[in-house]
Amino acid sequence: MSDAQGLVDAHHHVWDLRVRPQPWLDEPGHEPIRRSFGTHALRSAATRTIAGRPLTRTVVVQCIASLPETRDLLALAGGDPLIGAVVGWADLTSPAIGDVLDDLSTGPAGHCLRAVRHVVQGESDPHWLQRPDTERGLRAVGERGLGYDVLIRSHQLPQAIRLAQRLPELPLVLDHAGKPPIARQELTDWAQQLRLLARHSQVRCKVSGLVTEADHEKWTVDDIRPVWDALLSAFGPDRLMFGSDWPVCVLAGGWNRWAATVEELLDDCSDSEIHAVLAGTATAFYRLTPAPTKEETACS
Repeated sequence: MSDAQGLVDAHHHVWDLRVRPQPWLDEPGHEPIRRSFGTHALRSAATRTIAGRPLTRTVVVQCIASLPETRDLLALAGGDPLIGAVVGWADLTSPAIGDVLDDLSTGPAGHCLRAVRHVVQGESDPHWLQRPDTERGLRAVGERGLGYDVLIRSHQLPQAIRLAQRLPELPLVLDHAGKPPIARQELTDWAQQLRLLARHSQVRCKVSGLVTEADHEKWTVDDIRPVWDALLSAFGPDRLMFGSDWPVCVLAGGWNRWAATVEELLDDCSDSEIHAVLAGTATAFYRLTPAPTKEETACS
């Protein structure tokens, strides 16, 4: 099946604990995913289609603040036709950030690097994205034609809004919809801030990571629907993209259950709107090319 009829998973992770520890997995509650995961595990898990679309392309995203991890992800993408792009990490606050990005982009499979991410949700500084050194790094990202994945929690949305205001030329995508507090059912402030962020046309949003913000054991589609309605109203389908957050989603039902939920949420959407959410938005933002043939390299 061609990519035009396929499904793009705009957010998944891989890690090999034999090669590189993932300290965040030591936190309580992560026991089910405290093991290595590669793309073969995703292929085995993602057996369900969404709107008749099977998984054809993915975007693999960094987990830890590690240049070696980013280089490993690029190498993986360079040899695996499932992966269409890499969201890597680099120290945005470093004076050498431009040189580092150039080195990544011109190194092995560097053409697969399409965006950068930092785990801002772990930063205690409420103005981290507005620090002068951070902004200098983000400008270097944009100058190289790369996007920026914004990983924050809901109370940090004002930082993302200021970022969008101050760097209007930098393509942004909000990971996991800004992590709305679904389990607490306290969505009012999140939805208000989301609408303010969505006013900035360079911002896209991932419909991902929502089930792990809900009650892991008891969530239903009805718990997710208010978030979906808010996202659709704020961004519209042309600025939303599906992501699984594999394998983190295993903590709250797994890839196939999330896929079934997304299909149900898309019930009232037109074919063109479904295409945007399931493939079109991610393809445009991450500049995905058609899946390569056996004679071509991945990410080509």
